[in-house]
Amino acid sequence: MFDMPPNFPELLALALASALASGLNAYASVAMLGLLQRYGAIHLQPPLSGLANDWVIGVALVLFAVEFIADKIPYFDNIWDAIHTFIRIPVGAGLAGGMFSGQPAHWQALMTAVGAALALQSHGSKASARLAVNASPEPFSNWALSLGEDAFVVFLLWMAAHHPYITLAIVAALAALFVLFLRAIFRALARLFRRRTAVTSEE
Repeated sequence: MFDMPPNFPELLALALASALASGLNAYASVAMLGLLQRYGAIHLQPPLSGLANDWVIGVALVLFAVEFIADKIPYFDNIWDAIHTFIRIPVGAGLAGGMFSGQPAHWQALMTAVGAALALQSHGSKASARLAVNASPEPFSNWALSLGEDAFVVFLLWMAAHHPYITLAIVAALAALFVLFLRAIFRALARLFRRRTAVTSEE
């Protein structure tokens, strides 16, 4: 039932990299995949082959430009991230599942679920990091983080197209780091909540 496709490592690397990258910046991910398809670096099956369409690439680049600006504005980027919870995760799931569109349905379903989980991880880590960075008194850390995220999306998808095994190692390492980071954030928030509850009860 779960026989692996002959090009499984390449498909898996593209699927996981696309999901993780979408959690950081869905528009940059779509544009990058479209450009990689357009110039023959990857060969996507329908419906993802449509990402190479001029209109799809153009709209994705315009939206990326909007996000590029929005992502540099402290606190507004937190609102932007909250809204994009409903965009980045479905896009990540769709891209991951779509990479296996030429494979049996069980592979598509599995990769859609894995893609959603990975996009949720990266999006949650990005949003949490932004909340922490915005507490900084200067804006440069916010800009540096945003530029780093954008550059990493391009780098990761390029790596997936050319070096699938290295990409799989990168994604696995980042997934583990995201889990540790989110656990640390949740524990910090729980401690803060307990402290505030204690102060309120004393008053």
